[in-house]
Amino acid sequence: MLGIIWGIIVILFVVWLIGIIFHIAGGLINILLVVILILIIWNLIQSARGRRNR
Repeated sequence: MLGIIWGIIVILFVVWLIGIIFHIAGGLINILLVVILILIIWNLIQSARGRRNR
């Protein structure tokens, strides 16, 4: 599951960079950036819980 989350994060980050460089879909890019941040925070919380439960 962790690999899928990081894959999504990387794909969204690349799409965000392409949008910034070529000025495509301004509002959509900001939404993708928020999704990336939420996924990163979620991943950090899940990994911290996993370490605590061991």
